[in-house]
Amino acid sequence: MTGLASAFRVLAAAATTLLAVTAAPTAQAGPEPKAPEEFVALGSVDPTIIQEMRYPTAHNFMGVPVDGYRKPLCILTRPAAHALHDAQTRLLRRGYSLKVYDCYRPQRAVDHFVRWAKDLDDETMKGEFYPGVDKTRLFADGYIAEKSGHSRGSTVDLTLVKLPAAPTPPYRPGNPQVPCYAPAAERFPDNSVDMGTGYDCFDTLSHTDDPRIRGTQRANRQFLKKTLSDAGFVNLAEEWWHYTFKPELFPDTYFDFPVARRSVAGH
Repeated sequence: MTGLASAFRVLAAAATTLLAVTAAPTAQAGPEPKAPEEFVALGSVDPTIIQEMRYPTAHNFMGVPVDGYRKPLCILTRPAAHALHDAQTRLLRRGYSLKVYDCYRPQRAVDHFVRWAKDLDDETMKGEFYPGVDKTRLFADGYIAEKSGHSRGSTVDLTLVKLPAAPTPPYRPGNPQVPCYAPAAERFPDNSVDMGTGYDCFDTLSHTDDPRIRGTQRANRQFLKKTLSDAGFVNLAEEWWHYTFKPELFPDTYFDFPVARRSVAGH
């Protein structure tokens, strides 16, 4: 009887443990990360800079809003934001404004780009953004990468707008797509000056100094480059719209806080 009673006690203890494990509350996801104090919303530094943030919308090379973009908001490190303000001050005197398309980009957004690039069947926006590039080449040709300087917070994608700024018509999914390197009058009606291609155009024509870009288009690119270089930004040669403020505050850190007002609340 003693051995049988002992066995019952062991079984009872095991059942109690199993019930306790089963009844344990599910672990809750931790709070979203916030931006370090060195990050600010660009609008709090210079509200005159036009913001047409593309990745919270469907008007981008994937055709869907991108992970991590909760609001159409430009967030940058404080030195980069103030350098843009300096450039904007000079441009306003000449009748121009900066317009930003993308600023800080969370790592989860970059991961979204990578997943999309590996899905070779999804070519929803090929007609506009990469009409001349086979999707199997996006990694090899450098259009998509697993890390982006945008995630470090001092890189911005931008262009110039002649003032007074005309309104940009809303993008409507399903409209006929026109190649991003078509003449400006045929492309999506962006209100910016003619840079020879649209923003995020996956083509060698987007290289800042491509020799095929001439005349007014070339002059516009050089005007943007000179203005931003004077403010401390360095251009990425493969993308006329891509600039990084140097020296970067976080040259080796890739952040993942969401693009949202709460990420920089109180900064």
